[in-house]
Amino acid sequence: MRLIIRLLVAALIANAVWHVGSAYVSYYRFKDAVKDTTLFQTTKSDDQLKQRILELASQFDVPLTDDDFVVRREHGHIYVDGSYRRVVEVVPGFKRPWGFEVHIDTLTFEGIQQPLSK
Repeated sequence: MRLIIRLLVAALIANAVWHVGSAYVSYYRFKDAVKDTTLFQTTKSDDQLKQRILELASQFDVPLTDDDFVVRREHGHIYVDGSYRRVVEVVPGFKRPWGFEVHIDTLTFEGIQQPLSK
């Protein structure tokens, strides 16, 4: 009987790790893709970047909407700030909303003047 209880507890822990881990893997892959987008597509407008970020969210199964994040440019930086909640089934029959924050700060060289060489 003790062995069955231990196996049941181990199965519940493994299930929780799988579901929570899968949510975090999607989150980190999405964040990396957004970072690459802001790094290599600096000539795109903010609206074009937002559209690409929404495409990435769909690709990585991230429940992000247009209202959940902001793209802005300031002093040679592109910032992407936002958050989303994802429902994660921690144990069978018990789902919990899990929050994820996205903050990307990409240094660009737009508008930075190069010093004149002599």
